[in-house]
Parts: sequence; structure tokens; C-alpha cells
Amino acid sequence: MPEVIHFRDSDKIIKEKGLEPDVNITLEYVEAMLYGTLYKRELTIQALKECDWREEDLSILDGRRYQYKGIKKGVAIEGNFASYEYILEGLFRLQIGFDKGRIETGILMLTSERSEKSRLGTSIELAKLEVEQLYPTISMPVTIALFDLGSPDLPDENSVKGGETVGVSVPPVKTIEEYTQEDWEKYEPFP
Repeated sequence: MPEVIHFRDSDKIIKEKGLEPDVNITLEYVEAMLYGTLYKRELTIQALKECDWREEDLSILDGRRYQYKGIKKGVAIEGNFASYEYILEGLFRLQIGFDKGRIETGILMLTSERSEKSRLGTSIELAKLEVEQLYPTISMPVTIALFDLGSPDLPDENSVKGGETVGVSVPPVKTIEEYTQEDWEKYEPFP
């Protein structure tokens, strides 16, 4: 389960709407589905669709293509797993819906992965500090879910499996200077 932080009684709003089990199941499912994967956007949408978060109108602004990842009973889900720094954009997108009366609270899903060189503490400490510092600009009740999704398990380009090379070996391309007279005689341009 991701690390979950509630701000400004967002947990009470989720509970009042009877969505606490839905939120927990959804966050666990998203984590299970995305762990160790490379292409997270499509899988996130699929997971939210399967958990019925994509049944309502997802628009953030009328006449624009900006959309939340999901909405259910006035609770929006937004997120991005490519960069923790999406926190600012995600909170802003949720705040717009809150200010327009479209949502009552939001859930922001983020990666907890940050640079090892960071001197700003843990992702939880940083998220708490940033949400507090963004007040009053970001004033809505919001829940932040920090995910540790691991690294994708990518095979080496020329990995060896059972003593055999996996894949196809492609010879290097010659530069124009490396072509011999014989190469030029065999040359056939594309039709």
C-alpha cells in the first residue's frame, strides 16, 4: 500500500461519501498493476477504469481537453508517476475543480522516488512541507499517495539466456568512406 497523507480532513470527506474502501482498493490495485512496469500512464487509466473511477465527466475546464485521471462521488484522482515534482501541477489541477465546486476533495498519486542527492528529507516530509507552504493558494482538502513502484526490469540489450544470445545481431553500418568499389557496384537505390 502506498504511503498516504491526508490534509485538511480529506479523510473525513472520503469516509462520509462511503469511498474509503474504494480508495484503499484502488490505490492497492494501482500499485500492484504498476509495480516494476515501464509504461505507467496506460496501465493507470486501465486500473482506474476497472475500479469505476472513469464513469463520470473527467473534464477540469469546460471546452478544454484537460481531464482528471478519475472522479467518483465528488472525489477526483490525479497523478503522475514520472516525477515527484508533479506535486505542484497535480495540486493546482485539483484546486481548480474544488474552486469551481466540481469536487469536494482530491487524491494525488505521485512517485516517492527522488534524487539520492536530495537534502530535503524523505518524500513524506517534503510533501507535508510543500502542501503547508502552498497555503492559501492550495487550500482544498487533499490526500497525497506516495508510491514506490520499483524500477522496470529491463533485459540487457545483448543478454544471454541459457548460453544463447537472445535477439538478432545487426552488423554495424558502414560510413561512406568505408564503401569499396565493389560495394558501389552492388548498390541499388530504393525504387
